[in-house]
Amino acid sequence: MPLSFAKDLILFSSVFTLLVRKKNNMNILIMDATGEKILLGLILNKNIYTGTYINSKKNYDKLTILINKFLIKYKTNLEKIRKIYINRGPGSYAGIRNSLSIVKAIHLSKGIDYYSYSYLDFEKKKKIEDKLKNLKNLRELPNLCNKFNVKKNLIKPIYLS
Repeated sequence: MPLSFAKDLILFSSVFTLLVRKKNNMNILIMDATGEKILLGLILNKNIYTGTYINSKKNYDKLTILINKFLIKYKTNLEKIRKIYINRGPGSYAGIRNSLSIVKAIHLSKGIDYYSYSYLDFEKKKKIEDKLKNLKNLRELPNLCNKFNVKKNLIKPIYLS
């Protein structure tokens, strides 16, 4: 085998490995505006970051700004996010409507897949909802969505009357 070919093969292998590692990074944004507070969660590789904001009309109007500032705070941006998990309810009509609209716009503009979940999707609902509301357990959300076959890029909001 010629030396230049071997060198190119090693270089290709290194670049391919780097790309695969980059692609497999678990960079996930989680949004939940169904309750009294707007929850933003970020899973970057093995780290979890959270932010909560008052669930008010003022914050709905600037939700995209809150998301952007939240991502910047943890030195990331939408280009590095691989998936978005959004709570579709039941809960606040305005919170659900605004957060779903923003996630759909992000999907259309950036091509990021989203998973629209509800605690009602999961069995033993109350235990899981309580567990996930403990901000340290957000890492389980993607696994639960996989386990209970939550479809990607599909929205079926559940509003409280």
